[in-house]
Amino acid sequence: MVEVLDQPRVAVNGREVPAEAIAAEAQHHPAPDAQAAWNAAAEALAVRQLLLDEAERLGIEGSGLADADGRPLCGEEARIEALLAAEVQTPRADEATARRYYDTHCERFRSAPLVEASHILFAADPADSLAYGLATGDARTAIRTLQRDPQAFDLLARQHSACPSKEQGGMLGQIAPGALVPEFEEVLFSLEPGALHPEPVRTRFGVHVIRAGRHEEARELPFEAVSDQISGYLEEASWRRAVAQYIGILAAGATLEGVELAAATGPLVQ
Repeated sequence: MVEVLDQPRVAVNGREVPAEAIAAEAQHHPAPDAQAAWNAAAEALAVRQLLLDEAERLGIEGSGLADADGRPLCGEEARIEALLAAEVQTPRADEATARRYYDTHCERFRSAPLVEASHILFAADPADSLAYGLATGDARTAIRTLQRDPQAFDLLARQHSACPSKEQGGMLGQIAPGALVPEFEEVLFSLEPGALHPEPVRTRFGVHVIRAGRHEEARELPFEAVSDQISGYLEEASWRRAVAQYIGILAAGATLEGVELAAATGPLVQ
């Protein structure tokens, strides 16, 4: 934690940003060290003050606004949002622009690889070594049974699995990367279609017997499937650039102490 007394005074147009407020804001700015977090917090609060000063100059109040989740905004947050809505305008991304982006970056728009998964879960708390050991033994017994009789998977899952998937004979359906715990997925995606993993797989949920089903490789998605996603991304990127430029314009005309904000180097994005 950087000592508050060691920091220079931060002010915007003669209005001081309290050191205590910067220290509190620093908690929301992950950084390599405490000083970097302090600097990032000071910049964030200076930008906030710049925007509030401009909203006050323009007489913007910001009543009746809501956030992305529909919750009403009030006070300073509402004034800042109203200011940006009034002063920063960016173009909509038309279909031609979105298609050019798709054609240039089509490798980014691919479906996730999928693997059908079945498992039998022998539940046990990893902290309980005895229970975990017994579950591992039960899983090994199930694996030996399945190696002799692969058709027994459905029955064993229904009889022994602690997962709700037991009602479907252990079927979890198609699994994409990131859907399950890493230990499970590492095994699942290494298996050939129809293969049973020869060893129990331990996770925080217990011990699993895992079998892979049909694989579906990643494939390029058509433009029509991702056009809305691309348009949203382009419009968000344009908005962020425009806001950064707007803040730069305000910074260039302000008196700043204890903090440096980049001034705009070009016209505001339109």
